[in-house]
Amino acid sequence: MQMQNLTTSHQEPPQSQETESLVQRLAGPSSGKAGLAKDQTEINRIIADVSKGSKFYENEKKKDRELTERINKVLKTRDEVVKGVDIRKVEANVDRLLAEMESQRDLTQTIVHVDMDAFYASVELLSNPELAGKPFGVGRGVLTTASYEARKYGVRSGMPGFIAKRLCPDLIFVQNHFSKYMDMSNRIMAIFKRYDPNMLPAGCDEGYLNITAYCEEHSISAEDCVREMRRIVFEETKLTVSAGIAPNKMLAKICSDRNKPNGQFHLPFDRKSIVAFMHDLSIRKVPGIGRVNERLLESIGIKTCADIFTHRVVIALMDKQFGLHFLLRTHLGIASNEVQPIQREERKSIGAERTFPPLDDRDKLLQMLEHIASELESDMSRNGWMGKTVTLKYKLDTYQVFTRAKSLTRYVSSKQELFSIGRDLFVAEGHVKVRLIGLRVTRLKDLRAPSPAGIKRFFESANSSPRKRQKLGSEGMRDEIYENDEQEKQHMDAMPGFYEHEEAMHHVNAVEESEDDQRGMVAEKSRERPRPPVSAPARPLTSLVKLEDVPRKISPPKPKPLGRERSKSDVGQRSKDPYFDVPNGKQAQVCPICSRTLVTDNQGLNAHVDFCLSRSAIQEARSNGGGTSADKSEHTASAKPPFGPTLNGWDFLMAQKETNPRTKDKKRK
Repeated sequence: MQMQNLTTSHQEPPQSQETESLVQRLAGPSSGKAGLAKDQTEINRIIADVSKGSKFYENEKKKDRELTERINKVLKTRDEVVKGVDIRKVEANVDRLLAEMESQRDLTQTIVHVDMDAFYASVELLSNPELAGKPFGVGRGVLTTASYEARKYGVRSGMPGFIAKRLCPDLIFVQNHFSKYMDMSNRIMAIFKRYDPNMLPAGCDEGYLNITAYCEEHSISAEDCVREMRRIVFEETKLTVSAGIAPNKMLAKICSDRNKPNGQFHLPFDRKSIVAFMHDLSIRKVPGIGRVNERLLESIGIKTCADIFTHRVVIALMDKQFGLHFLLRTHLGIASNEVQPIQREERKSIGAERTFPPLDDRDKLLQMLEHIASELESDMSRNGWMGKTVTLKYKLDTYQVFTRAKSLTRYVSSKQELFSIGRDLFVAEGHVKVRLIGLRVTRLKDLRAPSPAGIKRFFESANSSPRKRQKLGSEGMRDEIYENDEQEKQHMDAMPGFYEHEEAMHHVNAVEESEDDQRGMVAEKSRERPRPPVSAPARPLTSLVKLEDVPRKISPPKPKPLGRERSKSDVGQRSKDPYFDVPNGKQAQVCPICSRTLVTDNQGLNAHVDFCLSRSAIQEARSNGGGTSADKSEHTASAKPPFGPTLNGWDFLMAQKETNPRTKDKKRK
């Protein structure tokens, strides 16, 4: 490969009123939905023309311009990183990595991705058979889905009603009925679980199954098994489902879209067929690559999965921007085949939000926020959650999305607390005109998790789990911190930025949620949170450095002054000091150290436990250190009740360090 092939000069996209990328962006994230016309040029032009002059249009134009600037920086970086590089050496390293990945290909599992056809529209059709054969959309301000008859005109989910009406003048609008969708979803999932009890729901209308064991047990082929499954779904619900059969979840997801609606596609389980299948596949068809990453990849010449190999040197040199492992695995058609339901400990956030016509009446907005807080309290109470961080999300009438968060020292779940925090965050923003508002709680505590026996439970970090708090941010913010191998693997299974907040998550053409948003909301209520169709792949390959091997600085908490007396000002600051009890929410609790029964809350109990431990440890240390009996009696007499500021474990260690003769000697030296 010649150097000039890598550094071909790029022309900056024109900054006119309507760039090609802007027109494509205005088409929305659902432009690849099944049933749409292959050539959507005229449809996209109509959408752009109708959108002109709106705040949505201006916001999309701004985002398109920002992405163009980002692409220009990426191209500039590309031109710089390839200078003076031994291309053959990089190619050889990547080829070795490809060979290692190939050696890990697993063709032993039969994975199926099932996807209901136009789910909301199909459910509405059951209630109103007169809609059969007619173009109709579900939703008012923005469509949550559209019938296949409407899709022929370019109508799709996430599209404003006035644009849909322009594309299809005879379009019929049908109101959403989410309770019906949830009931039907539960019936469908129950059928799927007959074939795989450990299936992974990926929303209210789709999921992944591993039917390997079922096929072996019943001596049936994968195709016959899926055909039977689809037949039973139709017989029991009168709804159709499409399916993809493949060796892993990524391929199964892609295959399920091949013969929609009401069809299935079986990809042969051999390397040659899989590589050929991926060769000419559009990069946008790959789960985890949305509109933004599609443009980024196209900017360096990657439009199909075959182009990944052609540009493997640039991808390797710009791993941070593009994700080398993810793209190489995509090129080979290798992904995770692990199918299991989402565990409770994987839950990292819970929230509720509402979209509505632009509103600037603060009183009405606060009433809506109070209603959201009430709904959120109900969900948290019903499912056994509390949290320490409350995030307010709001979307301006200009379609800009903002989040404001407040972290607490205690867990909250009540409507009063959620609303109070949300109200304070919202009022601080001043006078704003918004079209969406919501609350989300993170840093969760599972009230249904079995408590460790004895004193150990008082030393566990908040929100700990077997996955070590994989995600600390809200779903809207998608902040990811990879703290262990599992997270590092998961990160490799998607392009950088895939877990960040994307506008596709909340397509904002009009005044209701898009179909994907509503699916997420329904799945949220069923506690089966949608996630990317690819999960943790095989073990990280050669060039990765494990995060746990990287030394980290851990700043200890700042020690509190010893012997601080409780003043009147302290009493006034009770709610701010974690060592004071909180007046509200008290209950009878037994101290595991002194066995006293205390009427307090968890925070007060923790303070009391700290006090008991510190008192015992200090007395023992003084005894071992040769302290006088007068010293001991003085300390015992001055011990404060368990509801004031106490000496916790860290304070004690710091105090011991300061009074230790060896430590003093080292300081002198």
